[in-house]
Amino acid sequence: MSGRVRVGVGGWVYEPWRGSFYPEGLAQKRELEYASRKLTTIEINGTYYGSQKPESFARWHAETPDDFVFAVKGPRFATNRRVLAEAGESVERFFRSGVMELREKLGPVNWQFMATKKLDLDDFAGFLALLPKSVEGRPVRHAVEVRHASFRVPEFVALAGEHGVAVIAALDSDYPQIADVTAPFVYARLMGTQAAEPRGLTIEAVTLWADRARRWADGAAEVGLETVAPHPPAAARDVFLYVISGAKERNPAAAAALIEALG
Repeated sequence: MSGRVRVGVGGWVYEPWRGSFYPEGLAQKRELEYASRKLTTIEINGTYYGSQKPESFARWHAETPDDFVFAVKGPRFATNRRVLAEAGESVERFFRSGVMELREKLGPVNWQFMATKKLDLDDFAGFLALLPKSVEGRPVRHAVEVRHASFRVPEFVALAGEHGVAVIAALDSDYPQIADVTAPFVYARLMGTQAAEPRGLTIEAVTLWADRARRWADGAAEVGLETVAPHPPAAARDVFLYVISGAKERNPAAAAALIEALG
């Protein structure tokens, strides 16, 4: 049995998508409704910069299909600090902010760190210990996006695995790649779309990334990307793949092409 591969983009409000991804004349208030029927997941980025209203999360839940899932960025107030183990109040405030109004559509939470943040293993262990396994009786999945080369060590990979937290794989980017599987799911961000390609990716790239996502879902630990530690036993797992950055105007087309390739 394989896990499910979900593919999407970061956010849904972007002016260059109007008339290209979004049909001409589509009301802005209907853009999420439209996007959620072309893609299978979306990463909410606004939560990184500040709190959203509970009514907004409830509305986003109502506007999307039953099987749609959102990834949500954790607040920068929790991750952009010298001592991560002191982020408990920020983490708790985030989960009280209304994010749980997404209910069953709440996917992984992305805790993103600045590229200048270096690994302090004990402090990072303290941070991971703050992340709740469940909130209001609902399981919560966590992923960490680290961008400094100091994290490319087996000790960090082992620590993430002990907590069941995914290490986000940076694909086709300049960030250090840690494609080790450390959780019952995979979270990957593909950052290399090209403006010259109508779909953002070449046919060969679409085939390559779709194949890698499918192999992850089937249980493969090694899919041709850079890993740090020994591979875990094979196990089916869900995959969350987001087309981010790069030629942003092409990202919805790239995501749609990957969904088509995955069948």
